[in-house]
Amino acid sequence: MLGLQPATEGKVTFEGRDITNLKKRELRQMHKEMQLIFQDPFSSLNPRLCVSDLIAEPLKTFRLTHGKREMQDRVFELMDTVGLAKRLAFSYPHELDGGRRQRIGIARALAVDPKFIVCDEPVSALDVSIQAQVLNLLQDLQEERGLTYMFITHDLSVVRHISDDILVMYLGTVVEKCGARELFLQPRHPYTRGLLSAIPNPDIDAPRNRIIMQGELSSPIEPKPGCRFANRCPYATEVCRESTPALREVGDGHTVACHNLDSIE
Repeated sequence: MLGLQPATEGKVTFEGRDITNLKKRELRQMHKEMQLIFQDPFSSLNPRLCVSDLIAEPLKTFRLTHGKREMQDRVFELMDTVGLAKRLAFSYPHELDGGRRQRIGIARALAVDPKFIVCDEPVSALDVSIQAQVLNLLQDLQEERGLTYMFITHDLSVVRHISDDILVMYLGTVVEKCGARELFLQPRHPYTRGLLSAIPNPDIDAPRNRIIMQGELSSPIEPKPGCRFANRCPYATEVCRESTPALREVGDGHTVACHNLDSIE
């Protein structure tokens, strides 16, 4: 899997390369390697273009085909890859359902053969049955092409289904990071525990240990010093309101940002 992470303060690396201050030509190449699937499949598509033209856009931008015939063949290949019938090639976004629109977005992202794709809430605007289809498609593509996803979502069921590693954030700061199985079995941060307790359980007889988060939400624009979750945390002490906790390792690859981990049962 590829790595996109801060190397040192003020720097970001991708596959070991510093991509903080790239020149225009280098940035263009980086755009080809890193693509994005948007949350709203309707507003992210140009309503004046048909399906084939929408998918052909990145091919034209990066000049990846030669001649109309090759471009058409490539567009049909991408449509087949994401499960779009050829008969839809000249349809417009408003004529399609949400699932097909999102498949167009996935095809556009795949068109340039990227290595890394940011999936920004890609199924939140879809019906549940369509969500499963799109998630299965993304997983199949990942296995076939060796893709790395950064999957952004609030749906913990989706997180559990698709993720290898999970990073939990609260008001823009990382509070916990570990493998997917570890997070659901042994959550350590109070915010993570509250999130997991809110997952609906289909078994009505199963015991519930719902954690209700109370307290005032900190301002995300001008946050006060200290832990941003302190106002809502039942374990918060004075130190939590004075200094920001750093991520510290509590297990193999499991890191948590909390001053009072020892007080949490």
